Amino acid sequence: MSELPNPVVIGHRGASGYRPEHSEEAYRLAFELGADLVEPDLVVSRDGVLVLRHENNITDTTDIADRPEFAEYKTVKTVDGIRHEGWFTEDLTWAQIATLKCRERLPELRHDSVLFNDRSRVLCLADLIALIGEEEQNHGRSLGMVAEIKHSAYFASQGFTMNDLFLQQLTGWGERALIVESFELSALTDLRERGLNAKFVYLIDEEGSPADEVAALGEDARTYASYATPEALASFAPAVNGVSLAKSFLLDELGSARVAAAHAAGLLVYTWTLRPENAFLIPENRGHGDDAHHGNWRSEYRQILETGVDGVFADQPDLAYEARAEFWAHHREG
Repeated sequence: MSELPNPVVIGHRGASGYRPEHSEEAYRLAFELGADLVEPDLVVSRDGVLVLRHENNITDTTDIADRPEFAEYKTVKTVDGIRHEGWFTEDLTWAQIATLKCRERLPELRHDSVLFNDRSRVLCLADLIALIGEEEQNHGRSLGMVAEIKHSAYFASQGFTMNDLFLQQLTGWGERALIVESFELSALTDLRERGLNAKFVYLIDEEGSPADEVAALGEDARTYASYATPEALASFAPAVNGVSLAKSFLLDELGSARVAAAHAAGLLVYTWTLRPENAFLIPENRGHGDDAHHGNWRSEYRQILETGVDGVFADQPDLAYEARAEFWAHHREG
């Protein structure tokens, strides 16, 4: 894996602050804005194709609700303990999903992105691998991805082994930079034991418990928050190469201590998600205007970078690069 800048900026679902997430346009724009890595989320179709969607419920991020031929597939499911109503990838073949168009997930906040609705079809993992190969030629540099394996325990209950599918569908990836992340530690340790040439990063949320632990332990499953103490973070080495923390864990009084403890144990630390809109900033960084307006994102991004974090996921990669350049310049002058 080639050396990456530190901290590395990762295009979260592509440049999802400017184009509908996981669309071809979002990924190509992320690379145009300078991204070295992009993050696809992986769910599965009825016939086992890995699909690029944040969730298997694709009601709000595609045009499926407006397509009468899919009306019969609408249903209600419980995924990782949460009830969802809508249309789900595992009920549709890849041939069906490939006819759907991408739509902005946050239309009330990202009005400009809505203008790109229904222009790009939904992609699968093979599509992204081919796209990255094209973009390497276009930009003359090595590119990579941070692939998130979604809902492994849930999909296993539906008869799908996500890791098997992932290994099978990495065809053509070669030696490019690859990071694999998941909210389920068992998914990562399995891939590592099977010899996949990648870095493995455990995602830690603000709320709830890991779905694989809930499936195995029920009420005895630990909470994510219990794993986010400096001591607990250090305990993940050497099972994984790094942890990825919800950004709130880096914006409180223990932020730097968490990063330092993980680093002392030999772990990388990433965080998600850098977004400039008031709706996503901590209260002291929100500015004038409604939730869609950009607040004092520079202050928030700087606070995150000051913790020593190794990488950030950003919906608008160019803003994260700008904050990183200012951070580097400040520390050079210091």
